[in-house]
This record gives sequence, structure tokens and C-alpha cells, in this order.
Amino acid sequence: MVLFERAPAKINLSLDVLGKRDDGYHEVEMIMTSVDLADRVELYSVDGDRIEVSADNQYVPNDERNLAYKAALAFKNKYRINFGVRIEIEKNIPVSAGLGGGSSDAAAVLRGLNRMWSAGATLEELAELGENIGSDVPFCIYSTTALGTGHGEKIRELAAPPPCFVILAKPNVGISTRSIFQKVDLEKISHPDTNEVIRALEEKSFSNLCANIGNSLETVTFSFCPDVQHIKERMVEAGAAGVLMSGSGPTVAGLVEHHSKAKRIYNGLRGFCNEVFIVQLLDRR
Repeated sequence: MVLFERAPAKINLSLDVLGKRDDGYHEVEMIMTSVDLADRVELYSVDGDRIEVSADNQYVPNDERNLAYKAALAFKNKYRINFGVRIEIEKNIPVSAGLGGGSSDAAAVLRGLNRMWSAGATLEELAELGENIGSDVPFCIYSTTALGTGHGEKIRELAAPPPCFVILAKPNVGISTRSIFQKVDLEKISHPDTNEVIRALEEKSFSNLCANIGNSLETVTFSFCPDVQHIKERMVEAGAAGVLMSGSGPTVAGLVEHHSKAKRIYNGLRGFCNEVFIVQLLDRR
């Protein structure tokens, strides 16, 4: 048996760091939505009680370190499955980019195995299972638009964003989320207004959305990787209506209403970094 699942990338529309928790995580409040840049996850039934993972990217581990492997193991343990599976991942989402690629792959595995093995789990149950795999996995189970709280694992669905195009630009560097959070100084970071972003979504107001998006981690990542700041500045200068870093970076997302402007910004960035994409939002409710 063979099953296919799309694993869409996510971008942040806001990310606010509220404080440090006793368990070592930071308390966050962030709004995420999915875009149509996606990995392709293929699931194959295999003989024996084993898990195999193969990704077509040299920077992605093909063993138990892979979040997709961890997702399959968690699913098998939860539902007492003794069948085997081979997971093949075609990577289209840049790695270590702040776009949730590994988490989305894991979410796709959970959704796919639920179908393959007829476990009958709800999305809520899969999201709960994903909490221990990665902070972004619960959001990626739904892949709509949502508010994430706690350390990102508590999900509340929000109104879909107004239609727009998004330019994604990633410099040739990977960012460790852990290292960025370790450098957070709560007294020095900015704090976006999450409620205003939610209001803009509810009103389908593109201008208000762009006026209120923001990411508390930007200044921290900029200090590690000035190229991220340069990309943001270039997008703003080129006329993107709203620009912010996604996650802990290094990818920068620029929102525009019209494809012609998105294409001009895309062309202007191509000489500055190799991984540049024009994408659309998946949530079109």
C-alpha cells in the first residue's frame, strides 16, 4: 500500500515571546498560517515491525533523529501497531529555515499513518500526539491559520487571512531555534500586538494585517546573521506591504497584494540569495 501526503510550509504572521518557563521553554504567543510551498511525503507498507526514512536532502537525517521517524514511532506506540512503514520525503521546503518543514513532515506522517492503518484518530488526537515531537507539529496537523500559545503547542484556529502573495527569501545559512531562544533578552525585544493581528484577520484587512505583523526574535537573529536584516530591508525598500522573519529565521516573508509586485521583488532578491519563492496562502476559507 502507498499513500501520499502534502506537508505545507508555515509562516508566522506574529511571534511574541512572553517569558521563560520553569521547564526551560519560553512562553510564546504566535500566529501562523500555511503556504503552498510543500514537501511530498510518501508512505509505503513494508514487511516487519520497522520504520525506514529516506529524504532527498543531505542535511536531513535518515534515522531516528528525523521528526518523521519520531512521528511514526509515536503513532505505532500509541495505537499498538506492529506493521512496518517506509517514509520517503521529497524536500521542497528549505531546511532550518523557520518554515516548519520538519514539523510539517512529521504531521503528514501522522495524518498518513492514520489513514494507512485505519486508526480512526481525530485531528485533535493527532495534534496532541504531535506535542511531544515538536512545538510546531500540532499546528501543522491542521495547516490552516491559528494562534499558538504555551511553547507553541496549544492551537486555536483563527479566521483565514486576506488573499495575498508571499515572497519567501532565505539566505544560505541555517538557524538553530534553540540557540536563538537562549539569547533572548525579554527587556530588549519588541512585542507585536497579537490581538491587532487577530482583528485584522477577522476583518480581512490586508493593510491592518501588514501594519501589525511582527516577530520578537528578529533582533536576536539579526545579531547572529546580518543577511537576514539586509533581506528584510530590501523587501521593505522594494515595496512589500508587510515584512517579517518567520519563526527563528532565517527566512524572511514579504506580503504583497498583486503578483506583478511579488515578481519584481522576487527578481530583485534572486541575486542576493539562492532560495527565493513566490507562494500563496493555503487557507482560503
